[in-house]
Amino acid sequence: MQFDLNEDQVALREMARDFAAEKIAPHAIRWDEEKHFPVNVMREAASLGMGGIYIRDDVGGSALTRLDAALIFEALAQGCPTVSAFISIHNMASWMIDAFGNDGQRQKWLPRLCTMELIASYCLTEPGSGSDAASLRTRAVRDGDHYVLNGQKQFISGAGGGDLYVVMVRTGGEGPGGISTLVVDGNTPGLSLGANERKMGWNAQPTRAVIFENARVPVENRLGEEGIGFKIAMAGLDGGRINITACSLGGAQCALDKALAYMKERKAFGKRLDEFQALQFRLADMAIELEAARTFVWRAAAALDRKDPDATKLCAMAKRFGTDVGFEVANQALQLHGGYGYLSEYGIEKIVRDLRVHQILEGTNEIMRLIVARKMIEGAR
Repeated sequence: MQFDLNEDQVALREMARDFAAEKIAPHAIRWDEEKHFPVNVMREAASLGMGGIYIRDDVGGSALTRLDAALIFEALAQGCPTVSAFISIHNMASWMIDAFGNDGQRQKWLPRLCTMELIASYCLTEPGSGSDAASLRTRAVRDGDHYVLNGQKQFISGAGGGDLYVVMVRTGGEGPGGISTLVVDGNTPGLSLGANERKMGWNAQPTRAVIFENARVPVENRLGEEGIGFKIAMAGLDGGRINITACSLGGAQCALDKALAYMKERKAFGKRLDEFQALQFRLADMAIELEAARTFVWRAAAALDRKDPDATKLCAMAKRFGTDVGFEVANQALQLHGGYGYLSEYGIEKIVRDLRVHQILEGTNEIMRLIVARKMIEGAR
């Protein structure tokens, strides 16, 4: 077990923190207000190796570990959880091509994905299937050397700003065994987009429906064989859950740091806020919960790197615990600011809004409990 970071990991985390402080944090509130998708800034991050963190290096990836990725995403999220989260989604979609694509597919797409010249989005959720992902209805019918796609994907991060969509489609019968994975070019005729959703948070990345109406996609764009798409989707989500939890911790750490700085300056009843023991206890509890969640994320990431049999369960556990902790710490930080925490200029209310969705996406926290319980029951047989 690893309870400390080596010199390379510390340097990696500091590099990401410095980038976030210089390139992301000063603009985060404005990007949120203007719903600006900062593609150019993300490409700068990619030039530092953050566009293909755990992609193999023969196609331009950084070939780092899942633990390294967790450190990077937490650090970037201290600048803006929304931007960090999208970079994590791009990495997840790119990894699916790296892990399940053939060499031709890898060479075709990954060099430009690693530089974020191409932006990737992940398409699993549909209007009628979120938590019950295996019931998806988007269908791909084979027609010679192409599939003809019809259906709709919902809540797709980066849609409209992206260039490639890694799409789970039904090529066979009902259930998970009938699902395959296609890489779809964003310019494909028959692919259209819904309106940019009006959301509580995550405003610095677009969220749209992706609609397929007789869209023709080459069979050569399929990842792996027909019928393994659900396996691909779930494999991606193990890492995605670690990534999004790391983003929660980074946002929450930023909120805690802001609260601590505010309490050193703000006075009430003749004393600074940080001199009140009750508030000191609250700060301590916030820091303790964050550190516990961080340790959990590191353990789950290390298990994923080792391909540990318990990795899926640990990733689900860490996601449930860490995203709940992240939101609660940010919410407590807002409370410690009093009325000022409710004002946008302090940046706290944005973090609270951004972190709320982390308890829903990459599998809701109710589904995380279900995964953990099922793994426990299986292990007891």
